[in-house]
Amino acid sequence: MRSDLFFLPTWPPSADAVLWVSLTLVIAALLGEFVYRWLRLPRVVGYAAVGTIVSALDLGLGPGLKPGLRSIVDLALALLLFELGSRINLRWLRTNPWLLATSLAEAAFAFGAVYLALSAVGTDARTSTAIAAIAIGTSPAVVMRVASEFEASGQVTERMIVLTGLNTFYAVLASKFVFGWLHAEYIGSLVRAFAHPLYLLAGSAIVAALLAFSVSMIARRLDLRNENSTLLLLGMILLALSITKMANLSTLLVPLLAGVMLRNSTERPWIWPRHFGTAGGALVLMLFVVTGSVWSVDTLLKGAVLGAAVIVARVVAKLVATTLLAAPSGISLRQGVALGVTLMPMSGAALVMMVELQNLYPEFAAHLTAVVFSAIAFLELIGPIAVHLALRWVHEENLR
Repeated sequence: MRSDLFFLPTWPPSADAVLWVSLTLVIAALLGEFVYRWLRLPRVVGYAAVGTIVSALDLGLGPGLKPGLRSIVDLALALLLFELGSRINLRWLRTNPWLLATSLAEAAFAFGAVYLALSAVGTDARTSTAIAAIAIGTSPAVVMRVASEFEASGQVTERMIVLTGLNTFYAVLASKFVFGWLHAEYIGSLVRAFAHPLYLLAGSAIVAALLAFSVSMIARRLDLRNENSTLLLLGMILLALSITKMANLSTLLVPLLAGVMLRNSTERPWIWPRHFGTAGGALVLMLFVVTGSVWSVDTLLKGAVLGAAVIVARVVAKLVATTLLAAPSGISLRQGVALGVTLMPMSGAALVMMVELQNLYPEFAAHLTAVVFSAIAFLELIGPIAVHLALRWVHEENLR
């Protein structure tokens, strides 16, 4: 017989996923505001700290990324990469070829330095190459969020955005050719080794072109800066992302290339609401919480030393490149050093590339996981602070 008090909740009450997500959002938002208002640091430091606390309590993601969380990461990164791409004016690279040289140099130096550092401690060539490819890229999420939050503007800020977009492209491309190498090693198929990277690049470019064209057409009729039109733009990016996933293309390249194509289709810059409104802001918050929680105590015990070596080699390489080419590219030595520091962050995009490798070759990826996730764990907290201090050092932050 049913109890007379059947309508009361069971004890202890059972919490569903919505409660935990809501609680995480509230705590992350509060900690972000505390960090920003009292410590004058980027809010993302607070968001990432919540992820770090989650991992420290052994509630983190561990070595993988669940499908639901992967969707959040992909969409948040897509918004940020599209926004970043739409600020990259390729005409600047033609008028200042030394800027392109700086981009190529910092990416090549970072790849080479990380590869040599890992090889020096006995890491095999395949593992060193894969980690070095991932280490090329700077975190677009950190760069865009910090620059936007502190209303940064100036030579270092604009170069930081351009170099981040370019080295993200290089990192994705390099990681795909690593996949090709693994196809040849594990499967013995040269056709797959070359066809897979080429398919990803060509297919992603086609979807990106369709997205850029669609946004351009709609922008002729609607003001994409108002709230309702922003939701339309958000839906279009989500649709393009869904098509990208169905076609097994790159969720990083499509929004980045679409933004670049859109920006260079016209002389005027494109201006969007920050992270495409409140919904985008919530996604970005969750992105930093998720990337901050990818590590575990076991991961750090196994990979902290090599992860630290990767960070040092990578940061030094990028600093050397931007400092050496500062004068030829038209900035001071101080600005060159600051630019190198702003390229330090490595988080969301690196996480996606790592997860893609795990899905294709889990046994091989197991050798990389501890090192890459340890580096992400350190840089998720250090990176935003470094960008903030570097931009303040060259007086490009306009929010006091």
